[in-house]
Amino acid sequence: VFFSHNSISVMSVASMWCVRRASSLSLLVGGGPLGIHNNALVRTLSSSSSASAAASSSASSATPAAAAAVAPEEPPPVEVFVNGESVQVPKGVSVMQACDAAGVDVPRFCYHQRLSIAGNCRMCLVEVTKSPKPVASCAMPIMPGMQIHTETPLVKKAREGVMEFLLANHPLDCPICDQGGECDLQDMSMAYGSDRGRFVEEKRAVEDKNLGPLVKTVMTRCIHCTRCVRFATEVAGVHDLGVTGRGGSAEIGTYLEKALTSEMSGNVIDLCPVGALTSKPYAFTARSWELRPTESVDATDGIGASIRVDARGHEVMRIVPRLNESVNEEWIGDRGRFSYDGLRRQRLDAPYVRGEKGAPLRKATWKDALEAAAHGLRSTPSTKLMAVAGKLADAESICALKDLMAMYDGQNLQVEGVTPSSDAADVRSSYVFNSTLERIEEADAILLVGTDLRKEAPLLNSRLRRSAVYNCVPVASVGPDVDLTYPKKDLGDSAKAIDDLLSGASAFRAVLDGASKPAIIVGAHVLSRPDAYGVLSKCVQLANDVGCVSGDWNGYNVLHECAGRVAALDLGFVPGPKADVATAPGFVYLMNADDEATLASIPEDAFVVYQGHHGDAGAARANVVLPGAAYTEKGATYVNTEGRVQRTKRAVPPPGSAREDWEVVRALSEVAGLALPYDDVDGLRVRMAEVSPTFASVDSVQQSTIWLNGSTYAASKGSSKASTAPFTSSISNYFQADVIGRSSKTMARCVETRGEMYAKTHDVGSTLGELGEPSALPLGD
Repeated sequence: VFFSHNSISVMSVASMWCVRRASSLSLLVGGGPLGIHNNALVRTLSSSSSASAAASSSASSATPAAAAAVAPEEPPPVEVFVNGESVQVPKGVSVMQACDAAGVDVPRFCYHQRLSIAGNCRMCLVEVTKSPKPVASCAMPIMPGMQIHTETPLVKKAREGVMEFLLANHPLDCPICDQGGECDLQDMSMAYGSDRGRFVEEKRAVEDKNLGPLVKTVMTRCIHCTRCVRFATEVAGVHDLGVTGRGGSAEIGTYLEKALTSEMSGNVIDLCPVGALTSKPYAFTARSWELRPTESVDATDGIGASIRVDARGHEVMRIVPRLNESVNEEWIGDRGRFSYDGLRRQRLDAPYVRGEKGAPLRKATWKDALEAAAHGLRSTPSTKLMAVAGKLADAESICALKDLMAMYDGQNLQVEGVTPSSDAADVRSSYVFNSTLERIEEADAILLVGTDLRKEAPLLNSRLRRSAVYNCVPVASVGPDVDLTYPKKDLGDSAKAIDDLLSGASAFRAVLDGASKPAIIVGAHVLSRPDAYGVLSKCVQLANDVGCVSGDWNGYNVLHECAGRVAALDLGFVPGPKADVATAPGFVYLMNADDEATLASIPEDAFVVYQGHHGDAGAARANVVLPGAAYTEKGATYVNTEGRVQRTKRAVPPPGSAREDWEVVRALSEVAGLALPYDDVDGLRVRMAEVSPTFASVDSVQQSTIWLNGSTYAASKGSSKASTAPFTSSISNYFQADVIGRSSKTMARCVETRGEMYAKTHDVGSTLGELGEPSALPLGD
């Protein structure tokens, strides 16, 4: 009403607010139009690059809309002096960023390069010439010719005083604190604090908060840096944490007693500089110096976040993220961080064989299990052979299984969660996230089709939130009406909404037409529908009509929620030209495949071989169970949703007599009488590169140079029809989306705490009853 009274349209006011909001946030961090998350600027300063490189990086961080117009001339770099040394930095950066560019370390507690400026810890005080007192370097923008001093007696005394105030109420919990050995307060106290304190009054105590089953709180240790509050509000997009009170009465909490609701809540543990927020599942289990770190890749979703697996002995103790700007920045989802206890429960550590039909599974030797599987394989006609690659299958095992099936002319190869089609993998750009995770933030209009990003890819959702909230990028959704933590326009829940976009009946079509870099994100649920290729053909046609593909920009993206699917499609693990997917299979090889839809499609009289690492629903259905290794127990290749080839490293050995999956397939081929032509993993990876050149390089994205229009795409798939059935999400239960999550007690507590069951979980009680207690048997015993 106020806006209407002043004759100002709501859209105009919203646009003005976005511009002012972005400008003010940019000023706070000295960044560009991306506001508080100017990652290009962060990379420029952290690498201490030259002035020209810094200017180029600053230019690349401009909003897509600005990039489409004639870009103004970049301002020249500014010269400042840090401890007498000249350094060139982009205009508008903070004093702290200038010090970082000069290689001078400035202590900090509240500052974080991906969060807004708080300036409340005062640990980063420096002396600036002509300033009457020390200034907070994180909040002070530079000026040309500024003289910055970080090692003067005044600065040292100021830092010592700040440390004394911080330690005045801090408890002496270091011997029992899980943060010990990794605590910023410990490090800063040793480097900048005094050897004695003058505080003799009683220390302040604060009641602990219950934030759920993942984050443990000891709020007396809190130094009020507000990193957790800013992360929850700005990155995760949930207003779960805040500050109440002032001065000595200030406390951080949830206002009302409730658990954290974000799928990224565990990141506050890494952000907390003290022991106020720590991992509840990890509490009192190990010290950091006892752990053996292994750099690896998260295989619990399709993003493929860079992680570090910390192990002690043969047990994974915790999983934390690694910095990777191109994939996960420095965040990780809660399922990938906390489900590791599922790696210790319900594990298959020995082969099992079912005797007669209806008989229970019995533990067997490797020889007996492989002979039983080989007999089933040899005795089944090639037209009735079927193999399914599951969500957690790695590229090596998929390639070996494909070669094994080819030796017996088995052509019915299927990928779990993908409607079978002989040409599903013909063009790589039709099934990968072409924009890449890093460049999706360049999109200036985004359409979501059949996806709930918050559950399927929370790390990608945080990037889109950044674009939608801080850069005012319009987002629309065709699919389930869910809270993505940022504004979006719901266009409908069926393919009719896509038809309206194609015909121009939808108002959002004009938004897509006016965008210079529009993007369409198709969820994994679409791939599993019977009318998958009808829906996909419409999406491809829309992508062509609105200009999603132009120059070096490809805005057509397919989002996969699991780690094994893109590798399977890259290797051509699809039905062959002679395959009849309608024929009931007589022999089914399940490679880490446990989905209910997959198991429901298997005939009762089929001979099933299940290869995996957990006693889940797939093992309960099998005639032969072959134990494999989890992603933390092998060096394996995975391809994430954008087509980036990455490799895990072995952090711990597999339990009992379990073996790496490709080794099991190789042994089966030898027992069956047709041995595969490679004896080691290097030979297998050469074979993978022969099948798909994508695997010739690691940690890179191979962009496809081929693009089909909608009509050609529909013709190649044999169908252009799409039903009016509503779209849903491929993941309804975020915490128990795979066998590892379903075996995790921590994930079960998360589901219970949230007060809702996202979906019916697998009933694995009968499976556990059959398998009994796990025991370690040597191979061939």
